[in-house]
Amino acid sequence: MDKIRIRGGRPLSGDIFIHGAKNATLPLMAAGLLTDERLILSNVPLLADIETMATLLAQHGIATERLGNEGRVLSLGGAITNTEAPYDIVRKMRASILVLGPLLARCREARVSLPGGCAIGARPVDLHLKGLEQMGAEIRLEGGYVNAAVPQGLRGADIVFPFVSVGATENLLMAASLAEGRSTLSNAAREPEITDLALCLMAMGARIDGVGSDQLLVEGVAQLHGARHDIVPDRIETGTYACAAAIAGGSVMLRGARLEHIAALATALGEAGVEVVEDKGGLAVRRLNGLHGTDVQTAPYPGFPTDMQAQFMSLMCVAEGAAMITETIFENRFMHAPELNRMGARINVHGASAIVRGVTSLQGAPVMATDLRASVSLVLAGLAARGETVVNRVYHLDRGYEAVERQLSACGADIERTSD
Repeated sequence: MDKIRIRGGRPLSGDIFIHGAKNATLPLMAAGLLTDERLILSNVPLLADIETMATLLAQHGIATERLGNEGRVLSLGGAITNTEAPYDIVRKMRASILVLGPLLARCREARVSLPGGCAIGARPVDLHLKGLEQMGAEIRLEGGYVNAAVPQGLRGADIVFPFVSVGATENLLMAASLAEGRSTLSNAAREPEITDLALCLMAMGARIDGVGSDQLLVEGVAQLHGARHDIVPDRIETGTYACAAAIAGGSVMLRGARLEHIAALATALGEAGVEVVEDKGGLAVRRLNGLHGTDVQTAPYPGFPTDMQAQFMSLMCVAEGAAMITETIFENRFMHAPELNRMGARINVHGASAIVRGVTSLQGAPVMATDLRASVSLVLAGLAARGETVVNRVYHLDRGYEAVERQLSACGADIERTSD
């Protein structure tokens, strides 16, 4: 099993290319189920989760082919030959549930295993299922599978989400695109990945109003066609490398990054003593005179992203003063705190909040990754720590970050991947 070994204390300097967003790519791949024609996606990241989704689509009859020198163009196409998404594939990745809406819309039936993914909270699929039931689907949960059928086809419906859900918004947006009549999705998620999906669906012939707002109006069409779409840059990768520059010191240029996608994080970084400015097709990030404790509370977009909470906590571990970090999205997302404490951090978790009291320096130690974002937070802590840090179970990292050790090493970090 691979490990990441870091010897801390070296500032970062150089360019980091920001890849296409994983959390945009996965629903866009699921959208390939909505048409028999070919969907061409560019700026595709090279990640384990992308391969898992490709394997799942192949199960349904949709072939995926990587094009170009680096394989960053993905071509999807084929007729749906199977409407079952089996446990052995779905258990690896939460986003697998996104095939449910498209399969129902196209084939009027689907059998999809309840999903797996990172163990950061319950994240039930109730909102997905209730929305599809409002659109006419008959749903039974049996043996760990969602068995769904809609013999007369999906019908438009007025759906009000009781709380913001990115996955449910994506699933129902895709289903509504081929439903008969008009659908309204109220209290919809507004993340850039939702906007990216809507833009791709519109390029495929969908009729969607309100893109970028919390109310999406969808007029269903009889069929969608193929399209070409360039995937939005990954705002979480952007934020992660911004925190890397902040915790290690020095300055980096994040090529392709967009400031408007990380506005809440950039504000928090500014308060903490980190400069983030637009420059030459990207973002220039540098730590100023010192780091200061800064409180943050996660919230749906455009608030502070839950997927940046662990990385920001690592940064606060070496900031002057104290910081309160409050998690409002997932109930089990502080599993990185005990590992950071093993490195000398001073973190006390009280329910949904963590109090972080900054220390002069962290100490390298062997640590264990528990989920995707926790794994990269430990890498960031290693950049600032004295001595050697070894991050175990980095298969979590490979689900969402492409060659993180090469990106950081190119900017001066002493970091390498090793195998047992």
